[in-house]
Amino acid sequence: MYKFMLGGERERVRGERESEMEGGIDATTRRDRWGYPVRTASDACIAAIDAYYDQVLAYGRDRAVILRAARHDPSCVLANALAAHFLAGKDPAESSRLLGAASDSLDNATPYEGAVFGAISCLVADDRDDDLAVDRHFELLKEFPKDLLSLKRAQTLCFYMGRPDLSLNLVQENLEGWPMLRGLQEKDWVSTAVTFGHSIMYTHNWWHVAVCYLEGDSPLDKVLEVYDHCIWKELERSDAEPAEVYVNALALLMRIYVRDHMHHIAERLMSLANVFKDESMWHVEWHLDVLALWALASTKETSKAEGLLKSIKSRFSLMSRKKQQQMQSAIRLAEAIYEYGRGNFQSVFDLLGPDFDAIGFKMIGASDEQLDVFNEVWYIVLLNIGQFSKVIEEVKKQVCKRGAPFLWQLLEKAYSMEGRSDAPLAGERAKVLEAASK
Repeated sequence: MYKFMLGGERERVRGERESEMEGGIDATTRRDRWGYPVRTASDACIAAIDAYYDQVLAYGRDRAVILRAARHDPSCVLANALAAHFLAGKDPAESSRLLGAASDSLDNATPYEGAVFGAISCLVADDRDDDLAVDRHFELLKEFPKDLLSLKRAQTLCFYMGRPDLSLNLVQENLEGWPMLRGLQEKDWVSTAVTFGHSIMYTHNWWHVAVCYLEGDSPLDKVLEVYDHCIWKELERSDAEPAEVYVNALALLMRIYVRDHMHHIAERLMSLANVFKDESMWHVEWHLDVLALWALASTKETSKAEGLLKSIKSRFSLMSRKKQQQMQSAIRLAEAIYEYGRGNFQSVFDLLGPDFDAIGFKMIGASDEQLDVFNEVWYIVLLNIGQFSKVIEEVKKQVCKRGAPFLWQLLEKAYSMEGRSDAPLAGERAKVLEAASK
């Protein structure tokens, strides 16, 4: 259907768009926040769509408002398409129904709605092709550059693909839409974003704080206080986004675990592992699955860990050949982290090879700083299999970038195991950094 909208009817569609943008809006059409025409006679529907824009761009807590838009006008293509995307990871069946409803009304849609529908359809398809989805967003934004929601959606996709170059191109090619930011910044909800209103921003920013404490070798109690009161406690909120909270919780506990503090986090990790015994929590996103594999394996929930890994591989087998090529490394990382959780260090080395660098694994949907922990896992693996020279080589690269006490401690240990005389110097450096951080 979307190809039809972009194909033989392009001239008709272009004419309609030009007429509508010149003011030819009838009683069954409204304009959204960007000024683009949307086929609906419901003021409540368009108001809910605009509210959804605000919530997404401000990391607000009421993004479910888009479901109200679809209820206010079940025939509105834009409302149904946006609602389908919102529910794609939460309720696939309802997401599919909403996308079907959008498709059924596509003949009556405006060209803008058709373009959004086409871009979202690529994102929620069973045989999703990320490259095609990016192309559709480029096409959409070329025609409708003021649509900041679609720009954000496209940039999020680029992030999960590990393609910052594409993200930059999107912005550079669509600068016409960016003056809208001035209007957005004047709205009250921008101040809400600054206070980290949504659980995604709230817990992730506290995760950054906790990581800083760890990097500075602050007392572990201080780190765990952040975990308990600013991350885990967020789950008590009725409007929390559990998946995002779990990502931040697991990522923090893994960093603590790597630093050999398992006895301090055993109960917390067990609580998290229990969450992922529920298979409905699987496959929300790749990063979360990888962390969940570690949590299950390290708490001896071996059968569940094996089940999750098998399920990940099954989903991988259903991907297109192109997508499999993109995600092959992610499968390897998942297998390695599973083995790490079980304490099989040689298996981890065999899976990842001698030249592992986590920075090349952005396809799991993690930032550089989130990926750092997998490099730390790698250093511990190298130490445990006697690859001391390799540890020294790799860690020396890292201390030039961020001279954290933990890295200097690893360096001291590797030097000592090799019987090198510079081990005390590394140890002293670690102590100096620890003192400076207190």
